[in-house]
Amino acid sequence: MKKSLGAGTILPTTPVFVVGTYNSDGKPNVMTAAWGGICCSSPPCVYVSLRKATKTFDNIVERKAFTVNIPSENYVKEADYFGIVSGKNVDKFSATGLTPVKSKLVDAPYVKEFPLNLECKVIKIVEIGLHTEFIGEIMDVKADSDVLNEKNHPDIEKMKPIICNIVGMTYHKVGNSVGQTFSIGKEIQAT
Repeated sequence: MKKSLGAGTILPTTPVFVVGTYNSDGKPNVMTAAWGGICCSSPPCVYVSLRKATKTFDNIVERKAFTVNIPSENYVKEADYFGIVSGKNVDKFSATGLTPVKSKLVDAPYVKEFPLNLECKVIKIVEIGLHTEFIGEIMDVKADSDVLNEKNHPDIEKMKPIICNIVGMTYHKVGNSVGQTFSIGKEIQAT
């Protein structure tokens, strides 16, 4: 029997996005966000939802650009740190020793050490409530060559991304594949 848990943000798996921006003085900044995902195929778009209290919110409004950086499990400590402290008070790149790289396509930095980076220009801003959703058109995707498969696509098992369990407030590794999309369901379709 199902039990009603009421309305809430009870979604046990969310991505760990490290959002890169520039402050008004041009200093690179990052923050960790769990409210985000792909929202359109054509044009390719991703969204992040942020509170107005964050420095990253101000930076995106001013610069109309951001990056989404996917940390590997090797950088879980740094990703968590990026969500603990404010870019208003701390230089997060200096504190962690990670490297900001200036995008050639958008006015935002990406994190060199993270295996996958999406460079995005803001195309829509949606006020929701406590959070504001920034929709960014993905202008380029950069990936470390050692995480690519034979088709030149990012391999999730080589990337080793992490996910966040919002309910339990824990980070998790991504496990092994359990089936091929748009394929495994055909076993049911055939019966």
